[in-house]
Amino acid sequence: GKYEIENNSSIISLVRQLNNGKQAPVKFVITKLRTRADLAKRIGKYFEVDSAEVAIYINSDDSLAKYRLDPNTLMTIVIPNTYNMRWTNSVEEIIERLKKEKDDFWTESRKDKAKKKTLSPAEVYIMASIIEEETNKQKDKLLIASTYINRLNRGIKLEADPTVKFAMQDFGLKRILHKHLDYYSPYNTYRNLGLPPGPICTPAISTIDAVLDAPETDYLFFVAKPDFKGYSNFATNYKQHLVYARQYQQALDSLIIRKRQKADSSR
Repeated sequence: GKYEIENNSSIISLVRQLNNGKQAPVKFVITKLRTRADLAKRIGKYFEVDSAEVAIYINSDDSLAKYRLDPNTLMTIVIPNTYNMRWTNSVEEIIERLKKEKDDFWTESRKDKAKKKTLSPAEVYIMASIIEEETNKQKDKLLIASTYINRLNRGIKLEADPTVKFAMQDFGLKRILHKHLDYYSPYNTYRNLGLPPGPICTPAISTIDAVLDAPETDYLFFVAKPDFKGYSNFATNYKQHLVYARQYQQALDSLIIRKRQKADSSR
């Protein structure tokens, strides 16, 4: 086990501590994770269990069946938080704890809100994971959620850039180009209608709640504002969206040119 030994502890107190099995709690911190491999590494870092053993377990349909999960939906039970556990916890115990916390998180109030938006808790989580990768602005999270819900309800593809990065497993990709949009994957929402089969990261609780509290709008499109402050312009029709998209594209091209000129002048 894992034990905290205080300075100047006597041999007797140390023996008692070990004999009583009074282990120090492990503060298992989960922030933003993108993949099951990330989760396996995080568990391997905090606990006795090896990350390779964790990876085998969480990639197995048979192992996850008793939780009513599969490898795609596994991450929907991971609510970013700090969990007190034991260093000797097995992978099964860790997953069971995460699932319990997820069940506690989904209160009747949250489940009712999801139902009113005709979404399951897992679908809310998956949508929130995309929004988490779209913006860190809480105001825009609400509007992006509204936009995505509108697109789902109208049978329009989400066409979310972050899902392309996840599909390609290229999280350093700065600009999504036309050649990327046809990448074959069930996670690519440019190719497939509806939500991906699983989340593309572990969203913050505030992002999950943004989906649940999304206002009713007529928005169907959004694109980053040309001031690069992190907010988006939202549009109800494609014509207006093209205007906003052109403004952003022009601003981005100008920014790239300025950076190149600055780099050339500094040589």
